[in-house]
This record gives sequence, C-alpha cells and structure tokens, in this order.
Amino acid sequence: MNGYGYQHYKQQSINTMTSGELLLLLFDECAKRLTKAEMSLKNSNFQEFEGAMQRVSEIIRYLDTTLDKSYAISQEIAKLYEYFQFQVARIKAGRNMEAIQELRAMVIDLRQTFKEADRLTQMDLVKN
Repeated sequence: MNGYGYQHYKQQSINTMTSGELLLLLFDECAKRLTKAEMSLKNSNFQEFEGAMQRVSEIIRYLDTTLDKSYAISQEIAKLYEYFQFQVARIKAGRNMEAIQELRAMVIDLRQTFKEADRLTQMDLVKN
C-alpha cells in the first residue's frame, strides 16, 4: 500500500475540517490516549503509560493556548484545562487508575458539550 497516498489523504482531510471538527478530533485523541495509558498501566508498561500521559498533557496545553481569551467563557474553560493538567500530573505521580477514568469521563463530557455547541453554531449558519 502506498504510504504517501494515505498521508496525503489524511493531511487533506485535516485541512478541510471545520474548527469545531478539529476540536472534537483533539478531544477524541485525548480520550484515546487516556485509554491507552490505562491499558498500559494494567500491563505494567510504564514507558508506554508515560508516553500516553505526556501526549494527553500536550493536547490539553494546545487546547488552552488556542482559546480565544476575549470571551468570558474562555476564562472558565482555561481553569478547567488547568485542572486537567493538575489531574495529569497527579495521575503520572501516583499511577492511579481511578483518576485516569475520572479524567477521561470529564474529557468526554467536555467533548460532548463542544459537539453540541458546534451543532448549534452550524444550525445558526444555515439559517442565516
């Protein structure tokens, strides 16, 4: 199989996504990495666990830096991302399975909130 063709397709798919779709993709990747961290911890694969948690931290940091701080809600979301980073540090230090599950649930809940907001925004765009 041609690896270049797949990479080109993947890049083109990302370039044509809306900002809402990209945001959801980041949350999906964060949840996926948390699942990977949990499985790695169960298998005592601590190197893979650390890598997965590092990626979670990078995604959350990216989400925080891309917030438009001109909106009041952004300040509240920034606090939530700060809490997520605190949880990541706690998980890495204690290798706590329950904390991974709690953080993943919060990430998925926030993803659903953004998905609904994107849906409403798209509906408003179609109306106007």
